[in-house]
Amino acid sequence: QVQLVESGGGLVQAGGSLRLSCAASGSILSIMGWYRQAPGKQRELVASITSGGSTNYANSVKGRFTISRDNAKNTVYLQMNSLKPEDTAVYYCYADGRFSTYWAKGTRVTVSS
Repeated sequence: QVQLVESGGGLVQAGGSLRLSCAASGSILSIMGWYRQAPGKQRELVASITSGGSTNYANSVKGRFTISRDNAKNTVYLQMNSLKPEDTAVYYCYADGRFSTYWAKGTRVTVSS
């Protein structure tokens, strides 16, 4: 069993920055990252990172967001810079385990104009 605890969401103005953190309990997980879901839209993958450090980003955030992880702590970080109103969404940390995918409760990010 794995529990994910995330933090760092909030309200920022366009152009501002925010950093999300997500800590996983239990075994080391190969892939961790974030999905996000805005009102009226489907959940989409924002960024992910493997235990080896390989990253993947949605085109909409590439160049602005940076994902990193501390394997010793099973913690992943999402540094979000140059935030835009379209980044407004609930961000859900996830982790892929051996038998299932785990999800955090979600943290709200709101970017005002």
